[in-house]
Amino acid sequence: MLASHPLLQQLSLPPRPPPFQFSSSYSPRLLSFRALSCFKPLARPSTASAGAGAGGDYNRLIQSLCAQGHLAQAVQLLPHEHNPSQRTYEALILACGRHNAPSHAAAVHRHLIDHGLDQEPFLSTRLIDMYSHLDRLNNARYVFDRTREKTIFVWNALLKALALADQAEEALALFREMGRLGVPMDSFTCSYVLKACIASSSHPSAAPHRVKQIHAHFCRHGFASRVYVVTTLIDCYAKLGSVAYSERVFNGMIERNVVSWSAMISCYAKNERPFDALELFREMMVKEPETVPNAVMMVNALQACAGLAALGQGKVFHAYILRNALDSVLCVVNALIAMYSKCGSFEMARRIFDRMSDRRDVVTWNSMISAYGVHGFGEKAIQVFHDMISAGVSPSPITFVSVLGACSHAGLIDEGKRFFESMSREHGISPRSEHYACIVDLLGRAGRLDEAVKIIEGMRIEPGPTVWGSLLGACRIHCNVELAERACVRLFELEPVNAGNYVLLADIYAEAKMWEEVTRVRKLLEAKELQKVPGCSWIEVKKKLYSFVSVDEMNPQIEQLHALLVQLVNEMKNNGYVPNTKIVLYDLEPAEKERILLGHSEKLAVAFGLINSGSGMEVQRMAEKLSKEMKMESKLHFASLMTSTVPSLMSQM
Repeated sequence: MLASHPLLQQLSLPPRPPPFQFSSSYSPRLLSFRALSCFKPLARPSTASAGAGAGGDYNRLIQSLCAQGHLAQAVQLLPHEHNPSQRTYEALILACGRHNAPSHAAAVHRHLIDHGLDQEPFLSTRLIDMYSHLDRLNNARYVFDRTREKTIFVWNALLKALALADQAEEALALFREMGRLGVPMDSFTCSYVLKACIASSSHPSAAPHRVKQIHAHFCRHGFASRVYVVTTLIDCYAKLGSVAYSERVFNGMIERNVVSWSAMISCYAKNERPFDALELFREMMVKEPETVPNAVMMVNALQACAGLAALGQGKVFHAYILRNALDSVLCVVNALIAMYSKCGSFEMARRIFDRMSDRRDVVTWNSMISAYGVHGFGEKAIQVFHDMISAGVSPSPITFVSVLGACSHAGLIDEGKRFFESMSREHGISPRSEHYACIVDLLGRAGRLDEAVKIIEGMRIEPGPTVWGSLLGACRIHCNVELAERACVRLFELEPVNAGNYVLLADIYAEAKMWEEVTRVRKLLEAKELQKVPGCSWIEVKKKLYSFVSVDEMNPQIEQLHALLVQLVNEMKNNGYVPNTKIVLYDLEPAEKERILLGHSEKLAVAFGLINSGSGMEVQRMAEKLSKEMKMESKLHFASLMTSTVPSLMSQM
């Protein structure tokens, strides 16, 4: 046993002092090193390792201890090795990062300096990576500045550390310094500098221009044909919402791999183009059948299925996941829970969740909280949150987005406010823009607009478009023209090309019968050459996906669809449904406005399903999905009546 080794038995172990803190003005001579931890009995090492230790060479013994996860004992042995090898220091550095042990990291670093190996570029790279993982950026900078021979790997290590720490300005300055000094960059340099542009929270509006500049720089220096770089570009443009640029880069690729395909599928799935995501997946399987979908691609495909409520397609992917043992990958299982819940198969989502009790992470819990929230079960979502805390899982920022959203949909005002206040007080999470957007939405839906405005005015960060958008949506519900105009002043500055904000303001003016203002907004849209993207809905019928846009006159069944919708609306009117003609931005007769409303993409999709689906199950699921997604009170009434009317209408067909 390693615990019986003579040297291990001689080690004196003082009490554990308080956690070590790094100073921002890092200096090895001023480091106060924490005492070493008590060791536990260890498994028997290999004969070679034990023999090496007995003979006075502890390199292999230290490496073995690191590999087995016994970092404290390895650090205790380090002073007894008179000639530590580079591999020994690498093992110790990697173990310090892996175990998140800043005190041991400081001890190893001090030893490395004492032995004169701090100028080894390879070890400097490892040290920078370690300090980045430990969130000790000042220490990473110190290592970089002290290293005289800076290889490309040393430069890349600090560039990566700065990008991960959201230090975009410094990362870009470092990149420019590389160019000034003539340091040759590689694919990893390109990737890290792009990620730095995207990760910047201080200047998010500058990110698109910076990415395009970096893209042009790569093209000039011959990196535009490298798969790794091009794939990162696709991902960056996707995160910026620039789908057209991602498509252009992807279509220009000479060589593609599974990561490239996955990046483009993810781009579509995360930018509200799930139909295109599944189409691209199908294209990949046809054009490059040798490409084997991996776990990341399956997550993206499942997200697309969730966006389409395509339960049949989702089940096909689930079968593939089971056949290829991808259900052992946690992120895939989490995506399955989200897919089933968003497709209306809540029982299946819960069944998967219950089966993975021993390996749930925070994303798993978030998926279940979101599932309950989407289905309107706010109190159950709150209970899952408390179960997560009881299980010892710390909430993430996304957790609070999910639980605040659940409170908003269920009208749990006081509970939502308590969760918002507990973020920083109990969990140490500073509210972000999306959290403020949730609480504004929560208060706005309840008609507490003045309180929502006070929340915005008291924000510690600059209100973003999501926050002002939530306020504008609340103004639409309650027809508050004054606050809507105030919100739009900021939205027009933050999102000058988002036509949806103009249309929503016009909706509010129309409801207030301010027709001159409606005309003014429409002219403003025309002057800016902005056009709202038509609404699009999908329905899965007989294992095929069909998409519909608003006023879809090109559909060969359009006359049948309109005739059926008239019949459906008349049935619903008998049950109390009153068409919301206020959203039609024209001063027309009520009957003409009702006719325009029949062209909405959701209604066309349901009518298509009624005509072409034998069982009506897909239509029922589509109607249920509408009732969960429609935020406007009038739309919610329409969807709930549709859900109850569809079965009776199906029995007549």
